[in-house]
Amino acid sequence: MHLTHYLDDITVWAPAKVNLFLEVLGKRPDGYHDIATLMVAIRLYDTLIFRKANELTLTCSDQSLSVGSDNLVLKAARLLQQRTGCKQGASIRLIKRIPMAAGLAGGSTDAAATLAGLNQLWGLKLSNAELASMSGAIGSDIPFFFHAPAAWCTGRGEIVAPANLPIPLDFVLLCPSFGISTPAVYQNVTLPAQPITGEAIREALSKADVDSIAKLLHNRLEDAAAKVEPRIGDFAKMLADTKPAGSLMSGSGSTLFALCQSHEDATRVAAELAPQMKAHKFRVIITRTE
Repeated sequence: MHLTHYLDDITVWAPAKVNLFLEVLGKRPDGYHDIATLMVAIRLYDTLIFRKANELTLTCSDQSLSVGSDNLVLKAARLLQQRTGCKQGASIRLIKRIPMAAGLAGGSTDAAATLAGLNQLWGLKLSNAELASMSGAIGSDIPFFFHAPAAWCTGRGEIVAPANLPIPLDFVLLCPSFGISTPAVYQNVTLPAQPITGEAIREALSKADVDSIAKLLHNRLEDAAAKVEPRIGDFAKMLADTKPAGSLMSGSGSTLFALCQSHEDATRVAAELAPQMKAHKFRVIITRTE
């Protein structure tokens, strides 16, 4: 996250994430699943602008997104009020760029940005560790964004250990026009008899070994997502046919990504995908880690 203070406004740039590795370890008594995942923040941002006000209000550039009490931004703001006893309000403007229901944690990063922005706006002086700790109460991916750009996340995803990211990684995102329901994907996942540990890809990341990272990309949810939405398999093949270093679905979908050797390689992959964008209704985004 990047936070700036200009006149009466606090502006926070909230990054998306991709999962380089995601293993499902088992189902929990509370209905969630235990996972182990390696996440990296990428340069695709929503923007949130905060200004003091008498009440909490939210507006959004995307009219299809609810701005009611179910929105994670308002949930985060109310959580911060409850945990601190703060009575102040704020007007919040959300400019959406991260696709929704796409496996990029757009809602979670907006919630993290809200906690960070209001902490500054309201003068609460909470540490990132304190904000991260409370944020897990409303979303599993939210704590990651206080430890970005890279982290190993376990539990529901809310237990976060920062990871070393010695070089930037280049990606091409293939963003379908549809989203996928995370609960539906988890309902279709087949639990592994012997989960993959993820130790190898964590070591490859620490050594900045792009070839090894590419070979070790793994997402247990990809086959499950293809059962929910068969076009995921079609897009995965389309992306793999461009021959990037590696490719994978992010989170529970629907976004897929190509891991590339360089920005030039990412430009090549994007150019090869471009002729198919209109017919298959997807967007292509060239990006890299923060």
